[in-house]
Amino acid sequence: MAGHNKWSKIRRKKGVTDAKRGALFTKLIREITVASREGGGEPEYNARLRLAVDTAKGNSMPAENIERAIKKGTGELAGVAYEEAIYEGYGPGGVALYIECLTDNTNRTVADVRHALNKNDGSLGTDGSVAWQFDRKGQITIDATKYTEDSVFDAAIEAGAEDVTNEGDEFVVIAEVSDFMAVQDAMKAAGIEAASAELTRIAKNEVAVAGRDAEKLLNLLDTLDDLDDVQKVHSNADIDEAVLADAT
Repeated sequence: MAGHNKWSKIRRKKGVTDAKRGALFTKLIREITVASREGGGEPEYNARLRLAVDTAKGNSMPAENIERAIKKGTGELAGVAYEEAIYEGYGPGGVALYIECLTDNTNRTVADVRHALNKNDGSLGTDGSVAWQFDRKGQITIDATKYTEDSVFDAAIEAGAEDVTNEGDEFVVIAEVSDFMAVQDAMKAAGIEAASAELTRIAKNEVAVAGRDAEKLLNLLDTLDDLDDVQKVHSNADIDEAVLADAT
């Protein structure tokens, strides 16, 4: 699993403070709004919206917030027009960064992203400079304390998943984007509930990062994640376990 995914897992375990929950809700509302605008307001017919709504519910977002965001996306309520923006760059240790944003002001967003990178020994790259280093995939995590590895593996592969890995306290199921929703549905039908599910980018090859570079990279990832306009940050870093442990 890529280093940033490991860091994301650590952040989940730390818990979500009220301030962090507010920031997370802001990101989720933007995703729901854009998904509704692009594919309609019915989750059963809009895979992107369904995933966003499921994620919002999994993070205890009130139903009225979800409904309001959908209506803003479909135009039933007035709302801000967000657009997608992608930024590519490099972090400490030469790791590749693929940064997905939803914004109503690209000038502000690129300035914030560039500032975060420059402040933490990173740099902004050109379009296409790192995208080729990642594959777009669906990723489902399963609580390993609730299910056996064999049961998860059998259900996932039978459903058409590409791979299943054991990450100790969770199983990670990888699927092609085109099969992602079908795999989720089939595993749920088999009695296996997902702890989380997302569309992500998985590095084709990882770059080992340790010592001070790893510490600076974690700080950069944290800074980028905290920007309101940034939805997801993907990296190809394999971060030293000792540095990750200190981060907890």
